[in-house]
Amino acid sequence: MSVKKYRVTLYYTLSLLYMLNMYTCTYYINTAAQKTNFTKVHGLPDITPLVSSVQETPEPIPTTVKGTIPTWIHGSLLRNGPGKFEFGNQHYNHWFDGMALMHRFQIEDGQVTYRSRFLCSDSYTQNSERNRIIVSEFGTLALPDPCKNFFQRFLSRFEMPKPTDNASVNFVKYKGDYYVSTETNYMHRVDPDTLESKQKVDWSKFIAVNGATAHPHFDPDGTAYNMGNSYRNKGAFYNIIRVPPERDGPEDTLEGAKILCSIAPRDKSKPSYYHSFGMSENYVVFIEQPIKMDLFKIVTGRLRGKSLNEGVYWDPNQETIFHLIDKQTGKEMPVKYYTKALSTFHQINAFEQDGFLMLDMCCSDDGQSINNFLIQNLRQSGEALDEMYNTMSRPFPRRFVLPLNITSETLLEQNLNTRPDSTATAVCRTKNQVFCTFEDLHGEDLKDYGGLEFPHINYARYNTKPYRYYYGCGFRHLVGDSLIKMDLESKKFKVWRQPDLYPSEPVFILSPNAVEEDDGVILSVIITPVKDKSTFLLVLDAKTFEELGRAEVPVNIPYGFHGVFNSSA
Repeated sequence: MSVKKYRVTLYYTLSLLYMLNMYTCTYYINTAAQKTNFTKVHGLPDITPLVSSVQETPEPIPTTVKGTIPTWIHGSLLRNGPGKFEFGNQHYNHWFDGMALMHRFQIEDGQVTYRSRFLCSDSYTQNSERNRIIVSEFGTLALPDPCKNFFQRFLSRFEMPKPTDNASVNFVKYKGDYYVSTETNYMHRVDPDTLESKQKVDWSKFIAVNGATAHPHFDPDGTAYNMGNSYRNKGAFYNIIRVPPERDGPEDTLEGAKILCSIAPRDKSKPSYYHSFGMSENYVVFIEQPIKMDLFKIVTGRLRGKSLNEGVYWDPNQETIFHLIDKQTGKEMPVKYYTKALSTFHQINAFEQDGFLMLDMCCSDDGQSINNFLIQNLRQSGEALDEMYNTMSRPFPRRFVLPLNITSETLLEQNLNTRPDSTATAVCRTKNQVFCTFEDLHGEDLKDYGGLEFPHINYARYNTKPYRYYYGCGFRHLVGDSLIKMDLESKKFKVWRQPDLYPSEPVFILSPNAVEEDDGVILSVIITPVKDKSTFLLVLDAKTFEELGRAEVPVNIPYGFHGVFNSSA
């Protein structure tokens, strides 16, 4: 094998490792609560239609508005998620493998139109042309071409497939452009009005990473921060990425992106999985959790006939580590913050106050439920569905309080959290190690709603700042079945919930001339498995959490992942 060919093979091998992060959202594990002491449920409804293939609606269609859609809302809710789960007689094994389907709810003058398009990724195009699955996804290993002879099929086991570009997780924004993203090294720039795919963009062409998360953070000036792994001859590294807000020209994509900091994993051959990260005004917070990626198993998966998800495992014997990186200097802080084993996928907010960094996130004491989201499991019914749900962990919001002013004079084995009314603790074990416990950001009654995930805040005004309210989905099913508004001061919450209706993540839209933090509306896409073509866009008053109106869409929409609001005001 030539050196050039070897390098190409090595590149794709390393890129493949990052594929296992794809499509992950809250549902990736949906483990964010103590496995004991939660409410068991029985008689869960069948949700098969929520995870079934649908047709795209490429041209905008009108909706039927009931109630009132505020006329001050100008823009579009853009959403992403899987929408096709089979090609020919082959089907995907895992929910996150489905082909990306993009959605646009355009809101103007109190009226709403809807359109959707499948992402014209290479994966979608090649699978469609051959009418079978030829590109491997997170939980599905593409089978050898049946048209090849036995020897050719055998040799294909030793080939390293390219990472998928099926970007089905989120809409993200860099330098004013919208992209759909998963967590491989590929994104697609899309037109936010027509949802047409404009350009495939490869992170690795700009910086030495093999992918990036689908949940970047932003400074007020538009500077974007993200994280991505790299795989080098010395093992894996976690990398903090910074993308400038300005573009140098109309064709500019990720030019100017830089690696701010590289962090060595605790075990370079078994790095941790992460779906997102925290950010305060001055720090990026990386959570190294004990959901581990066995790189050897992943690299040899095709040879062994195993899909990527089988290389991910939960190690409850390892502690979780919080790494703080100074955003200005790019240096990792010498102090590491530890807590017991937990899994986390979405942070709520992080802010600095009085010498502490408050890190709020949805997390769990368990992280081994990944295969609950196999398609066959999601399409179960009756007792089998109940049993699966009742053995899963639930997502609950928690706060960690990290003391920033640790010096050689700091006393050991004493709680350094001096914040009034806070039950979180932070104890120095050594001068560079602080062990932390959390404070619940909820009351006991949240357990009756299955906890909370898909957290959202008034990001425009309160990201990296002290805040009072956060919003999310309650999970009294395998997917969200309620919308929740939590008040941090009282730890009481408001709920929107109706039988057989399943809401997507809540997106907060700030009202004009807003004064208070919750002056605005909540947008959420609601679907049901019990009635055909009965999706609607729900608009709630963010302050009262009462319904203002809904826009009924006469097409079927599967349960999706993440989205953003694109303002045209």
